[in-house]
Amino acid sequence: MDTDLQSLKETALAEIRQVSSEIELDNVRVKYLGRSGAISKLSENMRNVAKEERPKLGKLLNEIRVSVTDAVEQRSRELQGQRDIDALATVDETLPGTPVRVGALHPLTQLQDRAIQVLRRLGFALADGPDVETEWHCFDALNTPANHPARNESDTFYLPSGKLLRTHTSTVQIRTMVVTEPPVRVIGPGAAYRRDEIDATHLSQFNQLEGLYVDRGVSVADLKGTLEYFVRELLGREVESRMRPHFFPFTEPSFEMDIRLAGVNDGKWMELLGCGIVHPAVFEQVNQKRGDAAYDPEVWTGFAFGMGLDRLAMALFGLTDIRLLIENDQRFLAQFAR
Repeated sequence: MDTDLQSLKETALAEIRQVSSEIELDNVRVKYLGRSGAISKLSENMRNVAKEERPKLGKLLNEIRVSVTDAVEQRSRELQGQRDIDALATVDETLPGTPVRVGALHPLTQLQDRAIQVLRRLGFALADGPDVETEWHCFDALNTPANHPARNESDTFYLPSGKLLRTHTSTVQIRTMVVTEPPVRVIGPGAAYRRDEIDATHLSQFNQLEGLYVDRGVSVADLKGTLEYFVRELLGREVESRMRPHFFPFTEPSFEMDIRLAGVNDGKWMELLGCGIVHPAVFEQVNQKRGDAAYDPEVWTGFAFGMGLDRLAMALFGLTDIRLLIENDQRFLAQFAR
């Protein structure tokens, strides 16, 4: 019996070595390992073997099954490797390769990331808020009078619920103060929405980056120093900047910051952002919402600033039409791949 089993093993392994295709190999596998195969039949006949012989023969039969199975798998890998070699033999290595298109972040995302990195180095933390806002967060808390043009339906997207699409990301500053006691140092990048006719210089949805710093003794000097460092790190050491008086209902005093950079906007001064010292009325609104005096304007002061990233991108990248930033034309976007 032992001799017969060894002979069966050698015959099976020899047949496996001689096959030249996957079909032949599968036929050999079924012949020996299939449900009606030779090894399977021997397993069924073990019940007819003397009881004292079963352990020895059973062990030998199992070893044969493992050997044949391993040989089948090994031969299958060899046949697959040979097919791969044959396939590569017909490849012309002198033919040019297929070009691979490399993706990249959108230019606005690249600009926003650069700005965030600079402000993070100054200790500003990222904050976020919903795009759908209440009128209190968007206007009342920011000391915006009831008759202000921005509150008109011709300028702002109002929803049937009475809520609206935020017209600026200053709402993030308000939400941060409502839930966080001072000192506070945050930036809020995100989308804003206004009822502007879409043309070469206007979009109804645009991107803003705003910042807020509240602490004891914050002054215009802190604001000026922070913003001058920010624009130099963002745009390069050659950039010139200036601040001129302006008006915003949520800051007092208020300023516009302009920049001038060679090769951008024909070398003319360009408005970059609005800023100012947080108006005490804003702190009072926040205190009323909080139900305490955490932002006592006699104790705390702060500055805020906000900039539109789309207009800045137009100037930096020399775009004549702001719609290029939303059309997803890959010919345009490919210029910013890196």
